[in-house]
Amino acid sequence: MKKQFIVLGLGSFGASVAITLQRLGCDVIAVDQNMEQIDAIADKVTYAMQADIGNPELLRSLGSKNFDGIVVASSENLESSILATLAAKEMGIPYILCKAHSERFAQVLRKVGADAIVFPEEEMGRKIAKNLMSANLADWIELSPDYSIVEIAVPKKWIGRTLKELDIRKTYGVNVAGIKEGSQVEITPDPDMPLKPGIILMLIGSNEALEKI
Repeated sequence: MKKQFIVLGLGSFGASVAITLQRLGCDVIAVDQNMEQIDAIADKVTYAMQADIGNPELLRSLGSKNFDGIVVASSENLESSILATLAAKEMGIPYILCKAHSERFAQVLRKVGADAIVFPEEEMGRKIAKNLMSANLADWIELSPDYSIVEIAVPKKWIGRTLKELDIRKTYGVNVAGIKEGSQVEITPDPDMPLKPGIILMLIGSNEALEKI
């Protein structure tokens, strides 16, 4: 059975979440007060409708008890986000994710029932900064405030050496989660294989240790 989600607020973040969930095979109802936003997404989700996201009756009218989760993606109006989160919690929607633009805003949303808070602009800014930090860095994915997975081109000083020889875990305090070569991914790389130029290493560890590499 398909998972079902509601996305409230169709700015760039909300629209992206709604479209991606739909592409992943979910049923998605997208809601916004702006008709232009509705028209832009109408043919990309299961159903798009114009409504006040802060209206508690909205979720009841959608039969929200059948949904797997809700994304409150509008952070411009604190009152609307709070009312939507409260309504979702009262109706028993199992997972409530809210967008926030400040930690104070986030604290309020957590208190009224949000299961998770995201700061899209802040998180993207951190990711871009980290990607700019090193020319070798292909991607940086935060697992928590302290730990991440990074994809990094093999450093020049590692080329021709093996994972066993480098002993990355002991020397650098990070683990090799896999190796990418072109479109191929190997999650159990041969520790005796010399590293070649063009290979991407997937490393997991503390941000402090990863930043040193």
